[in-house]
Amino acid sequence: MAYDKFDILNSTAVPLPIENVDTDQIIPARFLKATERVGFGDNLFRDWRYNSDESPKQDFVLNNDTFNGKILVGGKNFGSGSSREHAAWAIYDYGFRCVVSSFFADIFRNNCLNIGVLPVQVTPNFLQQIFAAIETDPDCTFTVDLAQQKIRIDSTSASEGFEINPYKKDNMTNGFDDIDFLLNIKKEIKKFAQDTPL
Repeated sequence: MAYDKFDILNSTAVPLPIENVDTDQIIPARFLKATERVGFGDNLFRDWRYNSDESPKQDFVLNNDTFNGKILVGGKNFGSGSSREHAAWAIYDYGFRCVVSSFFADIFRNNCLNIGVLPVQVTPNFLQQIFAAIETDPDCTFTVDLAQQKIRIDSTSASEGFEINPYKKDNMTNGFDDIDFLLNIKKEIKKFAQDTPL
């Protein structure tokens, strides 16, 4: 299995109400040398999290113990810029399993879906409701239901649906990446090859 199965996620959330967060801000280019999906979480938002002397920037949300959880809530146009898949790796390795925004860059969205991070795109109005709920109570929780394709603000019961490619939804439900999916249907592939004349 490539990553944990995704069913229903109930968690607090970390707010990052900044628009146009690009992949170089998510994981700076100097940290792209590794080829395995490990260790990238240490450098998630590295230049926003740390000063040049490696001391934490106290005003950055990931350094604020008030906020925690497996859901990252970003501003509009999250994941823009270069196509580096390491940005999704960094988010997953840090511990996030869901990113919420009112708009995602397409390549970033697909990179997330490939490695087990669910990108939930909501309307701008609902995104503001989420930010408001966190501001009111940092311990408020959210429920992300993949099967029903809905996200709910538990404190208000307000909810909204989200779209996801059916193939990617099935993969996330099973914890499959693309290779796992093919291995899972190996018998069907072999039978098709045997039954199909050259």
